[in-house]
Amino acid sequence: MTLRIAQLANFVGPTSGGMRTAIEHLGQGYCEAGAARILITPGERDSVTETEAGTVIRMKAPKIGGGYRLITDPWRVIETLERFRPTSVEISDKSTLLPVARWARKNGIGSLLFSHERLDAMLSLRTGRQLGVAAGVGALYRLLSRTYDAVVVTSRYAAAEFDEVTTPLVRIPLGVDLDTFHPSLGAPADDGLLKLVHAGRLSREKSPHLAVATAAELHRRGVPLRMDVYGSGPHLDELVAIAGRAPVIFHGYVDGRVTLARHLAEADIALSVCPGETFGLAVLEALAAGTPVVTADTGGARELVDETCGRWGPATPAALADAVLELATVPGRRAAARQRAELYDWDSCVQHMLKLHTQLAQARLAA
Repeated sequence: MTLRIAQLANFVGPTSGGMRTAIEHLGQGYCEAGAARILITPGERDSVTETEAGTVIRMKAPKIGGGYRLITDPWRVIETLERFRPTSVEISDKSTLLPVARWARKNGIGSLLFSHERLDAMLSLRTGRQLGVAAGVGALYRLLSRTYDAVVVTSRYAAAEFDEVTTPLVRIPLGVDLDTFHPSLGAPADDGLLKLVHAGRLSREKSPHLAVATAAELHRRGVPLRMDVYGSGPHLDELVAIAGRAPVIFHGYVDGRVTLARHLAEADIALSVCPGETFGLAVLEALAAGTPVVTADTGGARELVDETCGRWGPATPAALADAVLELATVPGRRAAARQRAELYDWDSCVQHMLKLHTQLAQARLAA
C-alpha cells in the first residue's frame, strides 16, 4: 500500500516557527520514504506550489490577530482532500478543522491530531489568567477524543493535558537538524564575560520577559555578563524596560538558520525558560550547537536536558539566575549538550510517524 498523507496546518502565524519546522521535516521524510504528500495551510491568497516534498496548497484565510491566519471554511479543505484521496490525514489544529476529521472517519480514512501546544498553558500565558481555562480545554479535548483515531504528543508534559482522553495517545519526540546546528560553528570568547543567549519570538507565550529578567537579576548580583537576544515581536519595548542597565543586546530577527546556529554556538548558556513549552525545538537547537541550557522546571523543555548539560528551576528570575550560576560550573557541559541533542534526530521521528500513518491506514481498510 502506498501511503497518501495529507498534512493540515492551521492557525499559522509568527510564533508557529516550531510547528512549521516540524511539518517541513516530516513532509520531506514522508516523500523520501515513497509516500505521496500534500500540505494544506492558510495564506494571504490561494496558491498551489509543487515541491520536492509534495504539493503545498495555501488557502486564502483571514487574519485573526497577532499576525495569525486561520482557515475558517473546512469544506474547502474537504473538497481538496476528495481530489487527493489520502489514506490518512495529519491535522495540526484543534479548532475549525474538526469537520475534516469527521469527514475522514466517515470515508474510511485514518486521522491523527498532532498536538503542537498545550492549550491550557498557551491561553494562561497569553491572558495571564488560569481560572476557567482548564474546564473549557477539558471539554474540547473530550470532543476531540471522540473524533480522531490517534493523538500525537511530543512530551510527557504535553500528554498530561489529555488525561481524560480515551483516544490512543502516542508520544513521538521531534528531532533537530544536527548538521546545521553544530558546535564546530563557534565557541564563547574567553573575555571573562558569561555569555547568555535567548532565541525566539518576543511575545508573551514564549516567556522572553522571564529570560531577560533573569539576566537583569544576574547583573544586579554583580555577575559580569552579556546577553544576546535574537528574535522580533510585539513586546520589545517591555523587554528593554525589564533589562534596564543590564548588558542585554536585542539583535532582532535573524535571517538564516546557519547564522542563528553560529550565534547559539558562541554562547556559554542558552535561556529557554518558557514554563508552558510542550517540546522545545529551541532547546534542542542550542544543545546541538554545544550550548547548555537553563529552562523552567515545568514544560516539555525540561524533559530535553539532564544534569550533564542543563539546569532548571521555578519560573522566577531569582531561581533561574541560581540555575545559570550552577550550570556554569559543570565540567564537560558543552560536549554533553551535543551528546544529548544527538538522541533526537529527525529520521527517528519520521519513522515513528510513518509507522503510525501505516497502522491508521491499514486499520481503516480492514474496518
